[in-house]
Order: sequence, then C-alpha cells, then structure tokens
Amino acid sequence: MMCMHSPPDIHLAAWLGAWPPTLPVRVVVDPEPELLGWDGAARGVAGVVDPEGCCVVRVPPAVAARLEQPVPDVASLLAALPKAIGGPGTAGTGVLRWAQDVPPQEVLPDVGVWLPAALADGGDPRVPAWLRPFGGQVLVALDPDGRYLGGVGLKRHHESGREIAVVTDERARGRGLARRLVAQAARAVLAQGQAVIYLHAPDNEASARVARASGFPDTGWQVLGFWSSAP
Repeated sequence: MMCMHSPPDIHLAAWLGAWPPTLPVRVVVDPEPELLGWDGAARGVAGVVDPEGCCVVRVPPAVAARLEQPVPDVASLLAALPKAIGGPGTAGTGVLRWAQDVPPQEVLPDVGVWLPAALADGGDPRVPAWLRPFGGQVLVALDPDGRYLGGVGLKRHHESGREIAVVTDERARGRGLARRLVAQAARAVLAQGQAVIYLHAPDNEASARVARASGFPDTGWQVLGFWSSAP
C-alpha cells in the first residue's frame, strides 16, 4: 500500500505527534497518561486517515499497551479500539476537509463580527452558550437588533491549525449564512498562516454542502475518533 502525504504536513505532525503514516496504521504513544482534546477533555484517541487508507493514530500509553501491534489496517484498528480504550462507545470515522480554494470576500462577503467568547475574558453577552468553551475570539452573525443568528468557533488542536465549527439559529437557516461565516473564518485563519480544517459526519449532507460552498472539497480524507456512550 502506498501512503500519500497531505499538504498541511506540519499541522498533522503537531496534532498527531507524527506524520506521514509510514505504516498502514502508525501508532503514536502520547507522553501524557491522558490524551486531551481542544477543550481540555480526555480523549481515548485522535487519528487521521489519508485517501489511500493509511492512518496515524495517537493514543495514551494505557491504550497503546492494550493494542496488538502492528495493526494491519484501519478496519482492524476500529474493531480493537473500544476494548483498548476500556469504556463503552464506538470507534469510527468522519469526513475531514482541508481549506483549498476559499471564495474571496467579493464572492462570499463577511457577515459576522469577532467577539470575545469567555465571560472571564470580558466575553460579549450576545455570544451563545455553545460558543463560550472555544475561548479566544469567536465569529458571530447578528440581526439588526443584535440577536444571534449564527456563529463559528475555532477548535485549537495545535497552534499550527484550527478546526471550524459552525451553527446557525433555526430562524436563520436557508439563507447561505453558514457558508459565509465559514468562508470568513477560514480566510482569517489562513491569513495567520495556519491550516484550517472542517469535520462532519459522513451522512450530514447539510454540513457537506456548507463545506463545499466554502472552499473545503471532500478529497477522501477522514478523521478517526472514539465516541463514548458512557452516561
């Protein structure tokens, strides 16, 4: 199997601890006892699968010790992860998209304002609760009366890159607001010299449409994760 490289190699190496996948499944053992996500919560695994089916997966030491290595392929890894992580849940993949051709402001004009998220940092009261955990500045679209219509938070997996998360209010959907917010946020991240990614479930066609329109094509990349079902 030939394993290909991605354009933002630096971000993948920083996020996963190594890149490229020199084996069909390259297991990276994190030096810390728990693998922490962008929000500080413990994660059992973080991984990326390239279009050729090659994967780099980062796990804490206890999970690595319970994985039989070498892992022959991604399907075997997904089957083994729930037992290795040791908790109820499902290992699976989602669609991972890179910003490749973000439309300019003339095509998708800016529609939001950047506001501080965390109340402790002087956060703006117009920022909804779902955006506050992102910290830093979040992008928010407001109606003429200053009420929230939609917003983007940036997940900071590593200083080399950002992941875009977008949600629009039900009353504002169907207007193209999400794609304008995503494009505006992507332009801002790219201007800082960072990689920018967009993730979504394989069956989320609404999210896929937003991504395509905002300059994030589906080129066969996947994100690999574990979703706990513990109460």
